[in-house]
Amino acid sequence: MRRDPGLVVPPIYTPIPTAIHPRHAAVEAHVTTWAESFQVGSPALRARLLRHSIGTFAARILPDGREEVVELVADFVLWLFAVDDGMCEEGALGRRPGELAAALHRLLRVAQNPETPMLGDDPLAEALRDLRLRVSRYGTAGQAAAWCNALREYFFSVVWEASHRREETVPSLDDYTLMRLYDGATTVVFPLIEMGHGYELPTHERDQPSVRAAGEMASFVITWDNDILSHHKESRGDGYYLNVLRVLQHERGLTPAQALDAAIDQRDRVTDLFMRLREDLQASASPQLRRYLQGLGSFIRGSQDWGVSSHRYTTPEDPASLPTHFRDTPSTDDREPLEIPPVSWWWDMPPRTLEGMPRPRTRATSLLAPTP
Repeated sequence: MRRDPGLVVPPIYTPIPTAIHPRHAAVEAHVTTWAESFQVGSPALRARLLRHSIGTFAARILPDGREEVVELVADFVLWLFAVDDGMCEEGALGRRPGELAAALHRLLRVAQNPETPMLGDDPLAEALRDLRLRVSRYGTAGQAAAWCNALREYFFSVVWEASHRREETVPSLDDYTLMRLYDGATTVVFPLIEMGHGYELPTHERDQPSVRAAGEMASFVITWDNDILSHHKESRGDGYYLNVLRVLQHERGLTPAQALDAAIDQRDRVTDLFMRLREDLQASASPQLRRYLQGLGSFIRGSQDWGVSSHRYTTPEDPASLPTHFRDTPSTDDREPLEIPPVSWWWDMPPRTLEGMPRPRTRATSLLAPTP
């Protein structure tokens, strides 16, 4: 008997064009070789991850980046999934936040000081050591430090998630939104985007509130899209799961379908704001900042294309009802700030385009470019 298909995810709004690196097949082959050489994760987990087209994902994040950095992104994303799936969601440490924090701090020391003689028999640590050495090879000292700091933020956030998994509690929407900016590991990829194009964003631009807001908006859209597209897989599992749809159901008393509509409304409003803010910033940005803002857009769109096509979320054994098209206009005309205090400050930015910028007329949905 065919299982109930669950929620049907409608086409989602994306104004960013699709793109993929011409060497995507070679990157896919590389990540397989790398994962096997370092024995990342258990054999079963590694085999599963290698079916998820992670090399293609990296090729979408950096469609015109240096091939060696695209490979680095692919290897790192696979490593992150091995930590997230193997240690946190499926492993015993996922319900022991104290022990998980200790294990992650040991890994962090390897990332900070790869020459440190510790965890030499741990495949995850050895793979991380290799990643860290390549970060130094392709980036600056400042970018390597930013990468380690973002990795610390990611580790901190998954420990927070482990505390909820242990107690089987659902956090508030405010707390979930704040921590989701980090536990999706998007910020750890940001320095790699710079490395992929051979530049370093000047500190005086990186520290501008508007630039920081643009990065946070990109993280929000990427992680909300991930929650929307992964809900089928996560909700069908036997264990605890944490997802914005579950948070919205719990906090607002919504049905799953209503929670899906609410999450789409939220991500559409943030996507619209991101596009308007990005356009304004680009008008007076340095070449590096313009490149950075373009990179954030590629990361958003690459995550969308991969999310609707990867076996990780399409789950062929129990097919999810995911879209095969994207909208080119938002589902809402609402430009008011989200009622989520940790991120409502984004609407306080004073760029010229945030007021009075016309909205395009609704047009037919655009076809998703198939994965090559």
